[in-house]
Amino acid sequence: MSWDEAFSIAYEEWWPHVTGDIAFYTGLAGEVVGPVVELAVGNGRVAIPVARAAGQRVIGLDSSPAMLKQARSRADSAGVELDLREADMRDLRLDEAAGLIYCPARSLLHLATWADRRRTFERVAASLRPGGRFAWNAFAFDHHVAARLDGVHQDEPQPHTIRYSVGDNRTDIIRDDGATISLWWATKNEWFGLLDVAGLELEALYGGFAGEPFTESSTEYVFVARRPLSR
Repeated sequence: MSWDEAFSIAYEEWWPHVTGDIAFYTGLAGEVVGPVVELAVGNGRVAIPVARAAGQRVIGLDSSPAMLKQARSRADSAGVELDLREADMRDLRLDEAAGLIYCPARSLLHLATWADRRRTFERVAASLRPGGRFAWNAFAFDHHVAARLDGVHQDEPQPHTIRYSVGDNRTDIIRDDGATISLWWATKNEWFGLLDVAGLELEALYGGFAGEPFTESSTEYVFVARRPLSR
């Protein structure tokens, strides 16, 4: 996993423009019965409105103590109860099978290797009830964007530089103070392969949170998969 605890400071500055994912994941949560699980819950930006709107118990997992502390504080302030647990998504274990597991904010891209992702997908599949859903979003790599932004210093949302290592499918976000997080992107076929090895079925692939079709010009993968009713 790639996460630098220094990024927990003023984390919300990186996501002020992102709101569509909340409605998307809330909608999915409202359609299921049983526990809802958010992987990489962060500061609760998505989990809190999901729990409030869907009326479902939300279990939030994160490997970052600093982010979990923020999530607890935000949930308390919002009057929402979250079941927050410090855990690695690669070791997902639940006492009760979930109706929905989701991973917003491109957080699956913090998994560095195919083995990491395969292990996560297999644990997700094992943790879903038959017919349960797994949803996530991730950016679709665009070499034009990479060429334009590679090595360019930016002041917003915090002073940083982005570096692309195309041979490693890796993006490094390097703050001026040295704090660094990395994201390893995947192609559409790699995501399909992960579903296949985990025994999950693709329900939908969108190009955005409004349910728009995924096309050659889409910049975001929004996946919904399902555990088959019988395996």
